Amino acid sequence: MRPSFVAAIFLAAVTIGTAFAAPVVASAEEPMPVPQNFYAGIAEEMADPGGSLPGSNDWTCKPSAAHPRPVILVHGTGANRQTNWATYVPLLKNNGYCVFAPTYGARSGASWPGSAVGGLAPLEESAHQFGEFVDEVLAATGADKVDIVGHSQGTLMPNYYVKFLGGAAKVDKYVSLAPLWLGAGAFWAEEITAFAREHGLKPLQEQTFGQLCAACLDMAPGSEFVDKMNEGGGPYAPGVSYTNIATRYDELVVPYTSGLVPGPNTVNIVVQDQCLQDYSEHAAMGASPIAAAHVLNALDPQHQRPAPCMPIAPLTGTPIG
Repeated sequence: MRPSFVAAIFLAAVTIGTAFAAPVVASAEEPMPVPQNFYAGIAEEMADPGGSLPGSNDWTCKPSAAHPRPVILVHGTGANRQTNWATYVPLLKNNGYCVFAPTYGARSGASWPGSAVGGLAPLEESAHQFGEFVDEVLAATGADKVDIVGHSQGTLMPNYYVKFLGGAAKVDKYVSLAPLWLGAGAFWAEEITAFAREHGLKPLQEQTFGQLCAACLDMAPGSEFVDKMNEGGGPYAPGVSYTNIATRYDELVVPYTSGLVPGPNTVNIVVQDQCLQDYSEHAAMGASPIAAAHVLNALDPQHQRPAPCMPIAPLTGTPIG
C-alpha cells in the first residue's frame, strides 16, 4: 500500500466524512447513535484533534459480568482511534462493553493533521506500543484479558504482540475485519517485494518508501514480517479464539483469501457467502451492519444473533435504501 495511496484515501475520507457526518453526541442515559458510514469519525477528529470517540477510552469503565473483558479496537493504515471506529465504538458501548482504542504508529513529533495518520511505523514497533496499551487497559479495568477487534493492518499487527511478545496470556478473542494474514497483495506488493529481495534492493526500498510507510513494506506478501507471522504452520497463537471476517470485493487484501487461513480455534467468514447483496470492500467492512453482526457474535458466541442481509454500499458500508 503506497504512501501516496494512503494519503489519497485520508484526503478522500476527510471530504466524504465532512459531507456526510456530524459529531456523534448522546446522553449517558440513552443509547448512542451508531453511524452506518465508515468516514463518520472524521468529523470527530476534526472537532477534537487527537481525542477519543465518545464512549471509548473511559478509564473508569468496569466490565460487567455479562461482558467481563474490555474490547480494544485496532485501526488500519492511515487511520486512528477516531477515524476508523465511528460505528464500532457506539455499537459496542450500547451492547454493554468497555471500549478502548489506541492510535499507534503515527509519525513521532508530527503536528495535526499529520499526527492523525497512524499505522505507518514498522509493525514490530507498533506491536510493542500496542502491548503497553493492553497493560494500561487491564490495569484500569481489573480484567484478566481483553478481546481485540482489528481492521486492515489492525488485524495483523496485534498478533505479533499475541504470538511473540507474551500477549496470548492476555487476549481471549481476536476478531479481524478484512484480515491479511498472508499479506496485502494490492499494487503488485508481492512482486515488488520479491524483486527487491532478489536484486539486493531491500535497503534502498527501506530508505525511500519505508521512510514514508514502513508498515506498508511489512504487510507485503513475502515480507520478513509476514513470513515470521506465519512460521510454525500458521499465524495463530494457542489459547486465543480467532474470527476472520472477509469480503470478496477487498481491493487491498488481494486475494481476499489471504485473510482466511485455516487453523485451530479459528472461524472464517466471507460476508457474501451469507448475503450476496453485500458490496462491502475494504473500508466498508469497518461500518457494515452485516460485518458488525458477525463481530458481535464472535465476541459473545453464547448469545448469537442473525446477521442481516441487505444491499451494502462500498467505501462507506452504508445500507442502501
